[in-house]
Amino acid sequence: GVSHDTIARVKLIRDEGTEEEKSRLMRPDCTLSINQVYRRVRRDQMKTETPPFPKRRFALILGDPPYQYEFTQCENRAIENHYPTMTLEAMKNLPIGEITDKDCVLLLWAPPPKLQEAITLLTAWSFSYRSGIVWVKDKIGMGYYARAQHEHLLIATKGNPPVPPPDKRPSSVIRAPRGRHSEKPEKVYELIEQMYPSFEKIELFARPTSRRAGWTYWGNEVDPSREGA
Repeated sequence: GVSHDTIARVKLIRDEGTEEEKSRLMRPDCTLSINQVYRRVRRDQMKTETPPFPKRRFALILGDPPYQYEFTQCENRAIENHYPTMTLEAMKNLPIGEITDKDCVLLLWAPPPKLQEAITLLTAWSFSYRSGIVWVKDKIGMGYYARAQHEHLLIATKGNPPVPPPDKRPSSVIRAPRGRHSEKPEKVYELIEQMYPSFEKIELFARPTSRRAGWTYWGNEVDPSREGA
């Protein structure tokens, strides 16, 4: 009556879990779950050293934070199966001020369950929320209260950057197919380049499949030897 997934998770905990975790899981009154320990082990397995920020400043930042999810309906859909995550506190403490111009625009991705964390994050980075875009996907996803089929792209500013001219302001709704896990549509990059063609741009927590001219990429999945990294 035990699934193959559960057996695989228990084997991982047996090999990689701490003695305290294994002892607690053996107790009948344990409040710690196999899934919680499994996610902790997977996070530790995927931890990589955070690369240094470039010694430059940028007028535009695009960020796709590696939010941590406390719950998941299915372990094979867990975020830690795809990339290492970070706590909100760790992301808040990143020295974003070292790479931002005095006047700067931040575009921050926020899945529906992480909207409040995204607002907290941009505030911690000294930005003020201004507006946003919604990406409507072609396929429906998972969710406890509503099955997600959209993602927010928050727009925030620091200082007094110029707004895009009226003919370069996009619709607040983007309709584009969903790609591989965490992949964002090319249309988003095109719209950002349309809005701010001359701005120095950096993508944080980037997982680029290709390089775009005028962009710098930062993240532990970025090859630093590649041009534009």
